[in-house]
This record gives sequence, structure tokens and C-alpha cells, in this order.
Amino acid sequence: MSDRWYSKAVVYCLDIDTFADSDGDGCGDIPGLIGRLDYLARLGVNCLWLNPIHPSPGRDDGYDVADFYNIDPRFGSLGDFAELLHQAGNRGIKVIIDLVVNHTSDQHPWFRSARSSPDSPYRDWYVWSDTEPPDRKQGMVFPGEQDETWTYDRTAKAWYYHRFYRFQPDLNIRNPAVREEIKKICAFWLQLGVAGFRMDAVPFIIEETEPGNPDSPKDFGFLTELRQHVQWRKADAVLLAEANVEPAELVTFFGDEGGSGNRIHMLFDFMLNAKMVLALAREDPEPIIDGLRDTPKLPPGGQWATFLRNHDEIDLSRLTAEQRADVFARFGPEPRMQLYGRGIRRRLAPMLGNDRRRLELAYALQFSLRGTPVLRYGEEIGMGDDLSLEGRDAIRTPMQWSALPGGGFSTAEPDRLTRPVISGGEFGYESVNVTLQRHDSSSLLSWFERMIRTLREAPEIGSGACTHVDVPVPRSLLVHRADDGTGTMLFLHNLGPEAVTADLSSLSGEAELPNDVLADSEYPDPGQLADLPVSGYGYRWIRLRRTA
Repeated sequence: MSDRWYSKAVVYCLDIDTFADSDGDGCGDIPGLIGRLDYLARLGVNCLWLNPIHPSPGRDDGYDVADFYNIDPRFGSLGDFAELLHQAGNRGIKVIIDLVVNHTSDQHPWFRSARSSPDSPYRDWYVWSDTEPPDRKQGMVFPGEQDETWTYDRTAKAWYYHRFYRFQPDLNIRNPAVREEIKKICAFWLQLGVAGFRMDAVPFIIEETEPGNPDSPKDFGFLTELRQHVQWRKADAVLLAEANVEPAELVTFFGDEGGSGNRIHMLFDFMLNAKMVLALAREDPEPIIDGLRDTPKLPPGGQWATFLRNHDEIDLSRLTAEQRADVFARFGPEPRMQLYGRGIRRRLAPMLGNDRRRLELAYALQFSLRGTPVLRYGEEIGMGDDLSLEGRDAIRTPMQWSALPGGGFSTAEPDRLTRPVISGGEFGYESVNVTLQRHDSSSLLSWFERMIRTLREAPEIGSGACTHVDVPVPRSLLVHRADDGTGTMLFLHNLGPEAVTADLSSLSGEAELPNDVLADSEYPDPGQLADLPVSGYGYRWIRLRRTA
């Protein structure tokens, strides 16, 4: 892969503890993951994103880190992790890890020292207030689960700030020692061989919190410092950031006011994600067209990361109240399916009624848009969710490998599993698993493998220009194109249930020998692009020309 390898990547996200258990203790581990790397390579994955791997009390699924320089012993050792990097590299798979440095666990030695005495060398590593801040009831990330962002600590005799849960005190980014420590953490893992980091909660990392000021300033300069530090240590390392902010602010995360791409390499496109979900709910592509039109121009090297489902809820907060209501009505009509009043805690397969046509359509659409596609583990086989579990754990159930007890995830007794495997019904491991789909050439898993292979043959997808083709077509049909120096691809996605026909003959002058490279069924040759049929919930990827 090139220096900008991330622009051609397919990223696969997983939690080690729910992926594969090698020793039968009920918790997934690194040796288990190593044993499944061939599966990921066959799928077409070339970048593996691991959710938190560090020692943790486990009160927030590992995001409450207690030691940034080690591996959670439940997963294995640093030696196991080094072997994972080696074996993944042998298969052409790069590994990135979560960088969770907005906060620590309250059990981290830094915080335990900080709260013990005003004279502690770590006291100023956190954000304190001697008086009760007037904004302590504002800015909660998890409304309904948090009731404040400042908590009084009796030992410290002061209030400490926590943008997230009270057991996750925020680090003080104003402190130069904290900034240097974050750089040291990055350098440590880069030296071991990781290819970069998915940075958690980036807008909060750079927030220079001021007690009483709910709109504290942000120090974007730290992102410039971090990018420079990371790339000096490893030239092709990538920073993939979570920053769900207003569209006007997005470009600032990529680079400075001069237009240089000197900060984050990639951002998750939360706005486009919400627009795609709205479009699927309404069976109308207009929200996606709006999303593509409103995409800000990125500086050189900047890249979006697209996704349909990630490890959290589907965040609809950037939609209007009316739009959000439409999505809830279609995909999350019951209160138990919703979370924080702004999101949906379901996997995509149950959201789409386990309709194979709609699943293919949704992922064909995602993978055809500009940016790097990110896939959550289990989506490639159409896994379901367990709404009996709390919060976001509903979509964090163990991977379903086979019809063996425990779904092939673990040989442990059910009551010893990290989380219960989904069993019974249309999404149970007995009927939805890798082994069954591996032996079925028409399965969703087989389709994903074909689709990703096709993606490899279309380099203009992802990093090329992605534009809506504004010609008269049926309302449910989205037509867009991807262009770069290698050629041009044309995409038709029908978000509605009825078959449609489109006349795109105005583009025939650009076509050399148009042909379908991926479609939901066999269609007549595209010919001169007139009267192109697309079935209900159907799609066609058509190559117009190839120049390289």
C-alpha cells in the first residue's frame, strides 16, 4: 500500500473480548484473534481497528484506562500483541488501536496520586475547581446516565471535571507534561508496530476546560503537534478521529487556516452517516445528495471514514427533530431500541428487517461513497442485537463463528462468557454464523467478499471525486459517480421497493465500453446508458472508462 494507504483501506473494527476465545475462559483474547486473521484476509480487510486493549476496571467497556503502556491481562501479554502485529503484517493487514486520552480511569495511578495531595506532581494533570462550578450540570455526553460533569472529591477537597462518567476524570491538556505524555504513549505503540490510532473524543481532548464556561476554548495546535510527532516516529502512521461537531468546524480538525493538512488524517463522517440512515428510512436519496453537496473541501491528504454501524449508538443528533422522528419510527420505534434520546442501539440487519436486498443495498451504497469504509465485526454475516443488555452492549455480543455451543466464540459455559451469545430466533448463532455462510456461495458473507474484491478493482472509489449526477431519474434512485486519474465509475442505488428505469444516455459520450462490475442481479448490457433498469432495493456499479 502507498504512503496514503488509509485512502485505499477497508477497516474492520472489533472488541478483542467478544471476537474469539482461545483458552475457554469465556473472554476473547489475542491468540484467538490471531487464529482468525486468515478469515479477515479472505474477507478483504487490510486494516484492523481494535477497541481499547489496555488494563481497565471495565466500567466503560475499556474506555476507563488504568495503564496506557500495557495490555489488559484478560487479552494476553505485550508479547502476544507483538505476535499479533507480526502475523497481521504477514497477511497485509495493518493494525490501529484506540487512543483514549481525554480521560483516565479514577483508578489510574496518576489520578490516585493527584487526589491524594495538592502537592502531588500529578495534581495539575487533571482539571480541578476549588468551588462548585456553575456549569456542573451541563455538557453531559450520556444524558440519562450522567447528571453532572463536575464531581466533588472528598479526599482532594476539590471538584474534578469529567466530560464522561464520574469515574473518568479528564486530563488537563493545558499542562505541557500531559501533552508530552500523550506523545510518549503514541511513540510507545508505534515502536511496537501499530499503524496508527483511532482517537476517541477528539473535541474534548483539545478542550481547555474553564470552570463555569460551558464553551471553553479548544487548542487545535495540539493536534498539529501530535501529527508532527507521530509522523516523525512513523511516516505512514495514521490518526483517525472521532469528532462529531458542526460541519463548519470539521475542516479545522484536518488542518490550519492556511489550508495545510497538518492535523488529523481521517475523520469519521457522522453527518453523512446520519443522512444515509435517514435516506434508508425514507427510501429517498435526497438526504445523501444534501450530504455530498454540503461536504467541505478537505486539505491535501484529508480523508473521510464512512460507516453505517459502529461500536456505539447510531447518533442522530445532527438531524432535525422531524428527521429524527422519521428514523425512530422506521428503525427504532420502541423505547428500548433508543439511547440517550438521540440514537438507536440496534445492528443494521434487524433495523432493515433482515431483508437481504436492503442489506446489500445499504453496504453497496456505503462502500461506493467517497472515503474509507469502516465495517463493524459481524455485520458481514448479518448479526443481530440483544436488547436485553444494557445500553450499547446490545450490539457488542460475541462473534458468531459456528453452530457449536457458544457460537464457536468460546467453549466456556454460558454463565462465564463476557456477554451472552445471541441464541434462538432469526439472528441466533444456530442460523447466523460464519461456517454456514462460508459453505453458501449465495450468502451475505460471500457477497461481502465479492463486493470488497470489486472495490479493489475500482481505485477511484474512496479517494476520487464523488459527485451526484443531477439528471432526471425516479425519486427513489440515487445516481452518483467517482472520478480520478484511473477512470470513472457510475453508481445507481434504488432506495425504494419498486423497480425503476433511468435514462443516463447524456453520459454516453464519456463511456468507452460501459459494463456492470457489481449488481444485485443480472441486467442487460448498459449499452449507451439509455433505459437502465434497477430492481427494487437494487444497485448497479458501472465502469464507464478506465485510463490507467
